[in-house]
Amino acid sequence: MVPTGHPSSFRPAWRRGQKFDASASNRPILVFENVYKAYRADQPVLRGTNLTIERGDFVFITGPSGAGKSTLLRLLYRAETVDDGRILFLGRDIARLTDNSVPMLRRNIGVVFQDFKLVPKWTVFDNVAIALEVLALPSRIIHTRVGEALERVGLSGRGSDRAAVLSGGEQQRVAVARAIVGEPALILADEPTGNLDPLLATDILGLFEEIHATGTTVLFATHDRTLLDVRPRRVVVLDEGKATDVPHGLGMAEEDDLDNFGESDEDNTSIDNETPRVVTPTDRLAVA
Repeated sequence: MVPTGHPSSFRPAWRRGQKFDASASNRPILVFENVYKAYRADQPVLRGTNLTIERGDFVFITGPSGAGKSTLLRLLYRAETVDDGRILFLGRDIARLTDNSVPMLRRNIGVVFQDFKLVPKWTVFDNVAIALEVLALPSRIIHTRVGEALERVGLSGRGSDRAAVLSGGEQQRVAVARAIVGEPALILADEPTGNLDPLLATDILGLFEEIHATGTTVLFATHDRTLLDVRPRRVVVLDEGKATDVPHGLGMAEEDDLDNFGESDEDNTSIDNETPRVVTPTDRLAVA
């Protein structure tokens, strides 16, 4: 299904008051400072990672399976904590937040998962409304906001349908609506197209781009190279604990920085005692 309307038509009803500390308005939304995370001492998932994500950025997080894409996102909403270093969200160290402060952090972050994480027996409306009900908002506000979010993702009029009867693409749209209904500053997409066919995957990516156009910061984790080629954007490649930042997309990367992503080397291979080419992180990603 193609989303209806234009990003500018999305006008959430609950915007009174300041959503963020004014003192943080000029700070990057995320800063990774020498972040280290390991489940095994000899195989760090993140090893000295330093990154800065500005407000309003759209960044692809990519790498082969097991490279740490999901771990990086889980660190951001405090499902896990770093072993060393710091991650700052609007200037605040996520790992040092008190247990009472973690829910407030998560109200500013919307998360979309590969497996949707919907309640099949619930209606579409209920699956989206839960994100606002936990905030104890008035029912009038909830109905307005959920209706707008569903319209935003192209599911206007589907609120009474059970989630179980929807297609995979429609279920993912419900998951996106649930993530954006609270107007978060940051959207984390953890392989959101992994269970979808290529056409639907591109459709969902377009939906995230429309959300980004409203000013929301988006981190989109994927190992699908075809999505990275849809439009050149900043890419962070994770591999063997290291994060390589490619500001203008893999297609614009210089050969000295990253090898040609997924291209065949058959035309450049000599049969006469040539030194084997070193396998790069993007080579491993191309076959993951």
